[in-house]
Amino acid sequence: MMQDLSRQIADGQAPAVLQDITGCLEEQVGSAGLSASEYKRWHDQAVDQAGLLKQRYEDRSLQLLHIVEESEDLALAAAAYDELIVGAETVVFLGTGGSSLGGQTIAQLGGWNIPGDKGKAARHFPRTRIFDNLDPRSLELSLNMLNLETTRFVVISKSGNTVETLVQIIVVIDALKAAGLEDRIGQYVLGLTEPRVEGVSNGLRDLLESFKCNILLHETGIGGRFSSLTNVGLIMAIARGLDPMAIRAGARDVVATVLQQPSDDTALSVHGAALNVGLYKERSISDVVMMPYSNQLARFSAWYVQLWAESLGKDGLGMTPIGALGPVDQHSQLQLYMDGPKDKLITILSTSIKGSGPVVDTDLAKACGIDYMAGRTVGDLVDAQAQATIEALRGAGQPVRALHLSSVDEFTLGQLLMSFMLETILAAGLLGVDAFDQPAVEIGKKFARDYLSK
Repeated sequence: MMQDLSRQIADGQAPAVLQDITGCLEEQVGSAGLSASEYKRWHDQAVDQAGLLKQRYEDRSLQLLHIVEESEDLALAAAAYDELIVGAETVVFLGTGGSSLGGQTIAQLGGWNIPGDKGKAARHFPRTRIFDNLDPRSLELSLNMLNLETTRFVVISKSGNTVETLVQIIVVIDALKAAGLEDRIGQYVLGLTEPRVEGVSNGLRDLLESFKCNILLHETGIGGRFSSLTNVGLIMAIARGLDPMAIRAGARDVVATVLQQPSDDTALSVHGAALNVGLYKERSISDVVMMPYSNQLARFSAWYVQLWAESLGKDGLGMTPIGALGPVDQHSQLQLYMDGPKDKLITILSTSIKGSGPVVDTDLAKACGIDYMAGRTVGDLVDAQAQATIEALRGAGQPVRALHLSSVDEFTLGQLLMSFMLETILAAGLLGVDAFDQPAVEIGKKFARDYLSK
């Protein structure tokens, strides 16, 4: 069984991403947890699923496993982006769901809405904005507030037929025309969509080609919610001055471990899939909570929610993913998790922030009655809160998984993203569902089209 998380961190032996599942086992949380034999049975099945992944790697039938080995697509994306931002102060990204959430997760690592890294003055970093949720009033107000002369747009849709995204770019093109910039639309808009296929409609490609816009190719074999490590997500790394190849390097490390050493403690995805499905099947765990203690990982929770829900919620099966953020949600959701029904698996994601951030003045701390914070840092408090929450949940008999990142950088983010994508795929295999389709979503889209057509 895996060593205790806190001991490995204290000893300085923790790898870049460390997982502790002992808080989900009967020995620590009682009847809500899995017995050692139950966990072993599900883990053995997850190892078998990893063997099927290895076959898919070898026959190249799962492009997700190979995209992290490539670099040419990122070179093309960087060149197209550099061309786009000449004279730009702001870049707006248009897209929704999987075309946006991975990019948002990566963007947060680089600092949200910061006009570039001052340490990289040789390169121009416009501000970035993301319009992902279609809303009439906010779209109108946002466009009115922008200086369109110095604004550029990146529009992303795999199929090219996502109606929300098409509506966004149509409104943007109309706004550019109204601002007298019609002859520059081809220089102001960069598209990212699938290549043209005879007989297959792609409204975004048709529209952008009519204005002679530059278009990057979306990987045909990688769907939106799995696209964070393609140019869809990594163009945001380029925009924020991050190293996209370092993100892919972290992801490659995860793929290698899962394919070559699926039984090892470091194969986080294998253990995670076994844990999730085991608790679901054996203990009727119906909810899974993702709770990072870092603002830089807030959008990671939103990305995880889509990934898990859309990939596994099929055929009457699935667990409801819930996004949370520490420490703020200690003041709301934690009451339910501690004292409510034991029907949840809670993942606490902590980072190495102890000793970081502003120091709390000793005299002022004593003046307001928090002597225990005198001379300590903000990072000391948040770290203590994360570890205390883990221990409190264990004490309450609530299954809790602890994940710790030794640093929050490109390599570890790449590990984290790929770990959860593979965990989801392996869990789908254990449940017997297809991780890559979304039939119910397509039905909803059809109903919306039918409603509008009437």
